[in-house]
Amino acid sequence: MGAALFADRTTEPQCWADVPPMVRDPSERLKAMDADGVEASVLYPTVAGVGGEAFGRITDPELELACVQAYNDWLIEEWAAVSDRFVPQCLVPLDPPEAAAEIRRAVAMGHRGVIYPGIPMDLREVAHINDPVYDPIWATCQELGIPLCFHAGASTSNQLSPYAGFSPAVSGALEGLTRPTSTAVVLVNFLLSGILLRFPGMRVVFAESALGWAAYLLEYTDHQFENDKVRYEGQGFPLRPSELFRRQCYLTGWYDRVTMKVRDHLGVENILWCTNFPQATSSWPRSREIVDSWATGVPARERDRIVWNNAAELYRLGPTD
Repeated sequence: MGAALFADRTTEPQCWADVPPMVRDPSERLKAMDADGVEASVLYPTVAGVGGEAFGRITDPELELACVQAYNDWLIEEWAAVSDRFVPQCLVPLDPPEAAAEIRRAVAMGHRGVIYPGIPMDLREVAHINDPVYDPIWATCQELGIPLCFHAGASTSNQLSPYAGFSPAVSGALEGLTRPTSTAVVLVNFLLSGILLRFPGMRVVFAESALGWAAYLLEYTDHQFENDKVRYEGQGFPLRPSELFRRQCYLTGWYDRVTMKVRDHLGVENILWCTNFPQATSSWPRSREIVDSWATGVPARERDRIVWNNAAELYRLGPTD
């Protein structure tokens, strides 16, 4: 936690006192953002798990709800109240009716997104995420016009545990390198689940996903679709996977070269830029330099879309071009 702020980014704080203030204090975080030329920060949890999975493992529904609500209230009171540059996103219980109710409560307080684990079945015995029992969550997100966010690494079943013989540095590297691509399973499942077809107004963000691998994945999903089109259309898929993705989904990049292939396959309107702060792989404090490096040859309008306009529209942050 806070590795971006250590000279040795493999450092892991052992107690709260070791966590840098720029990680845990909103006023100090604003200073970190100013130093890096960052206007707004969309907030994701840490101790609760990047997808809220620590709370999702709680089998006592009253305790789970109390933890979720305490986090959501704290985020508004301690962070959003300090500055409107912080964009709060709520956690919710796994139970769909309870989740829908908490989304309404949290949005009324000022939350602008919903964080949910992409594979809730990993956490405890619940229905498969494709089951219609979850429709109250998707319907509420669609109705309120707020994005549903799946963070890479929230589920372990689609990730490889480090080899016991690895050093801590190599184990951390394995986790950091494979976490973004673990999103592939969640993304493909959502494209094939029918959820996006049933809720065409819902927007889905895949956070800390990176970009390059997804361009090739969408190319492949379209290839499979075209070569088995009769079967797909027979199952009620009127759109190619890439068309469905472009209509409703977003990926995030921070170090990626935004090549023509990436822009063509993902769509400029479907890419969100982030610093990935305060993780070890963060672009902080060289974000402007890194953006300039990947944006070489990218038209100004497309660059503006990626670094500001897409997120500003999605989270209703302010003026866009």
